[in-house]
Amino acid sequence: MTRAMGAAMRRIHVGNALSAFGLGFTVPYLYVYVAQVRGLGAVTAGLVLAVFAVAALIVLPFAGRAIVRRGPLPVLLAALVTAAIGALSLGLAGSAAAVLLSSAALGAGQAVMQPALATMIVDCSSAETRSRAFAMQFFLQNLGLGVGGLIGGHLVDATRVSSFTLLFAIEAAMFLLLVVVMVTVRMPHSPRIADAPTAAVSAKGSWKQLLGNRAMVQLCVLGFVLFFACYGQFESGLSAYGVEAAGISTSALGTALAANTAMIVVAQFLVLRFVERRRRSRVIAAVGLIWAVAWVAAGYAGLGHGSQEMATAAFISTYALFGLGEAMLSPTVAPLVADLAPGGMAGQYNSAFALVKQLALAVGPAVGGPMGASLHAPYIVTFLLFSLGITVLALRLGRQLTEAQDQPWPARSRVVTRGGAAEPVPTKA
Repeated sequence: MTRAMGAAMRRIHVGNALSAFGLGFTVPYLYVYVAQVRGLGAVTAGLVLAVFAVAALIVLPFAGRAIVRRGPLPVLLAALVTAAIGALSLGLAGSAAAVLLSSAALGAGQAVMQPALATMIVDCSSAETRSRAFAMQFFLQNLGLGVGGLIGGHLVDATRVSSFTLLFAIEAAMFLLLVVVMVTVRMPHSPRIADAPTAAVSAKGSWKQLLGNRAMVQLCVLGFVLFFACYGQFESGLSAYGVEAAGISTSALGTALAANTAMIVVAQFLVLRFVERRRRSRVIAAVGLIWAVAWVAAGYAGLGHGSQEMATAAFISTYALFGLGEAMLSPTVAPLVADLAPGGMAGQYNSAFALVKQLALAVGPAVGGPMGASLHAPYIVTFLLFSLGITVLALRLGRQLTEAQDQPWPARSRVVTRGGAAEPVPTKA
């Protein structure tokens, strides 16, 4: 990595940390703020959370085309300004209409940040450094979310509107600070894996071309199942199941969430070397098996006949095992999306995958919440099967990938130099 690319990458990682910090700073307290502090009721508070998801689904298809045409940096700057306006407006809003409009701006801005920052990582990394760069991104995102939530929780006071106004004002200032940091980034152009497909200039931004990429379509299906069966259950179905079926206390639930974050922070770079040397499709398949074990542990917590202490330990283990799988996915899935993208199309592909993620996060709680609260055994069986489905889908995806896309590290090490030119290894049949 050149010095310019290294400097740009450091600023991008700062951007990831600050954007995650802003998200963790306010989102956990949105419901309390809208329903109780502003006195707008539970229905309006629920609509605010729905608006976040809807705004993301609306803007992400356009974000991909904008990133391809204008570059990720201008799109990121526009998203940051939009999110800052939304955050500040939300802190000052007193009516339901103002709260919903402000939430839409904040949700749209935060949604667009993800593919823009991911595309900047692609452009500022090489095939050799990309997995490590995305692992660092995921590490900093989780650290930012945790620190933001911790600090935000100490600042807010449900009896004082001004404490929440301060909270949202600080979040807006964070986004504007990030604008100042990002305008100093000089974006280099990064080479791609040797046998990645190329695209005609006229096809840039084409959803038809993306949908014609069979491997990318399969990865999107796999991604939907990944996010639906894990991330979409954390604070909805799995939490409801833990409380209703396993008798987990709110403090134990908080410990489980902390165990998830702790596992990611501790394991992220420990598993990186293991992950980099193995086929990506098999790493994802292994994650499906790990998550299947996690669902078995959850089943024991709520459906077994052990003591309450054993049930609590099993439930916390469920979240920790999910964290281990997440640490394995972060240096695997995002670089694979980048390597499947034809030249100049990384923004489109990152936005498409972010759209799939948002769909899964919208559907997951809607399906898992009611099941986790009342249909305990069917809930565990359903998501156990989804986890095993991840393994099957990952192995099928592996048959669609080239050697360099599925296992880039060994592929690069076996490049044969002839007459001063590097020749890639043959692709898989």
